[in-house]
Amino acid sequence: MKNNFFYILVFVLGTLATYGQEAKQIKVQSDRTIKDQNRFPGATILAKVDKQVYMMHEGIEIWCDQAIHYGEDKFVKALGNVKMKQGDTITMTSKYAEYNGNTQFAYARDDVFMETPSNTLRTDTLFFDRVRQQAYYRSGGTVKDSSNTLTSKIGRYFMDRKQYSFNTQVKIVNPENTVDSDRLDYYSENGHTYLYGPSTVKGKESTLYCERGFYDTKSKTGYAIKNARIDYDKRTVFGDSIFYNSANQFASATNNIRVLDTANNSVITGHYAEVFKERDSVFITKRALAATLQEKDSIYIHSDTLMVTGKPEHRIMNGFYDVRIYKSNMSGKSDSINVDQVTGYTKMVGSPIIWAQRNQMTGDTIKIISDTKTDKLDSLVVYQNAFLAQEDTLKAGYNQVKGQSLFGLFKDNEIYQVDIDKNTETIFYQRESEGDLKLIGINKVLSSSIRLLLNDREIEDVYYYQNVDGVLYREIDLPENARELSGFHWRGEERINSKADLFRGETLPKLTKIKGIPLPKDEADFFDEETVKRLEENKTEGSRLLEQELKDAELKETNEQLDSIPIQKLNKEELSTDTKKTPKKTAQVDHDLMRTAKQRDSVTVTTLQYPEEKVKDSIKIK
Repeated sequence: MKNNFFYILVFVLGTLATYGQEAKQIKVQSDRTIKDQNRFPGATILAKVDKQVYMMHEGIEIWCDQAIHYGEDKFVKALGNVKMKQGDTITMTSKYAEYNGNTQFAYARDDVFMETPSNTLRTDTLFFDRVRQQAYYRSGGTVKDSSNTLTSKIGRYFMDRKQYSFNTQVKIVNPENTVDSDRLDYYSENGHTYLYGPSTVKGKESTLYCERGFYDTKSKTGYAIKNARIDYDKRTVFGDSIFYNSANQFASATNNIRVLDTANNSVITGHYAEVFKERDSVFITKRALAATLQEKDSIYIHSDTLMVTGKPEHRIMNGFYDVRIYKSNMSGKSDSINVDQVTGYTKMVGSPIIWAQRNQMTGDTIKIISDTKTDKLDSLVVYQNAFLAQEDTLKAGYNQVKGQSLFGLFKDNEIYQVDIDKNTETIFYQRESEGDLKLIGINKVLSSSIRLLLNDREIEDVYYYQNVDGVLYREIDLPENARELSGFHWRGEERINSKADLFRGETLPKLTKIKGIPLPKDEADFFDEETVKRLEENKTEGSRLLEQELKDAELKETNEQLDSIPIQKLNKEELSTDTKKTPKKTAQVDHDLMRTAKQRDSVTVTTLQYPEEKVKDSIKIK
């Protein structure tokens, strides 16, 4: 630690000592040299005849057609086909430029084009600080590299780390995606992009939104946090964190997941989800719960894993492992479930059970059929080993019906008729219809088929068909062990009576810790107090740089504002994908394209009232 401090101290002192040394003179080569003390006192006019004017100063080279050189001030104004080059790191061209050897600060304007080994920048006005190795524009710029075109109103380039910081109306365009953001940092060497504030990554078939995110423009992958969501065709995925791969149209979301499907009025929640766009499939686990609106009454399905596949016009949902369903008038359980939202069929397999009104129905397979036009329950079918049980009115025992198959009909979402077919057996507790409902006897009947009619959730009438054989036993004549049919198992304690019961007996999943994205580094202003002081103490009369307001343009968001963007609270029952937009600050950007570069650059910070246009620097050679 001590050694590190020592080296840092030596570096800082060395840097200060170097800057503190008196700057060397600017070396000049010119075909023609002119003096005009009336127009340019203390300056030498340099002009091209065959070769461009050439100047060099401590690692920077300048070429131009004409120049005004203030030797004593170590200051030069370059005009016409200006080219500035710093080693193999930066080459900059423009129509006009200034360079001060004392401050090592350059200012260029009018068709400015800067080239680095990995990208190019085009803007109207550019400031270049060689001491800090930073370039800055505030009147709009376009950066291009091998695969991306980046535009923004405000931009800053840190040469040591090959990083651009863009602000206000930022856009990245490449063949696969378009990125829009209020503020982002872009590393040109590896194509990494850090998004701050409301941002979108729009692809051909999806749009990713977040208020803090990372995107790799080369691998086309990224992740988003803070109000993150991804929009597909009629489907939106929300999550605390979303990973995105636009190359193969894959996304995964972690913690507090919501998948909205506007095509089918459904929403699925959980804590982990995977989306495969090309397969039109969504996989959700960790407390997965699907809710589908049916005639103002949602049906909920919970299981270990839910998977939704198919185009919007034909969605199919499958649930696996410990499936539980709940509706206000019906609930059930099974090992797995299949829901076809087009046909209205819901198929339950693996020890399925349904509770409807006071009835418990079991079998090898249960199919629930809904009317796709009205969204009401239409019918119910139990295949193989059908068994219906209902607790006796006074809880003396259980009414039971068993057979090969069961078919039930619904009216206004209430079951009113049940038909049981093949080798049916029944046990019913016969009671008086009035008074204290005295038990008449226990009726055991065999028949080929049975029809039950229900009214107000009670079995009202029973019809037996073909090969009927039955006995009505007095209660004392029928032993306890004979009051249950083979295969009877009452599971009333498992019944799901509310949405909360869907998760009964389960522990809350341990949520993955989301790795955050750090806020942008709190950099000093480009025109900080020290830099402005350096420029003003070494100013030369006639410098256009000092006509500009030496102040950074207003940033879209400060670090504090970015960190305080509220996380949007979303209604759990909401099926709309619209979200409230965060109010945006507007930088003072002039949109009058008829203004000069000088005027555009100035009004980015503050609107200035200009007198008549000053006469531009020009050199007349006789």
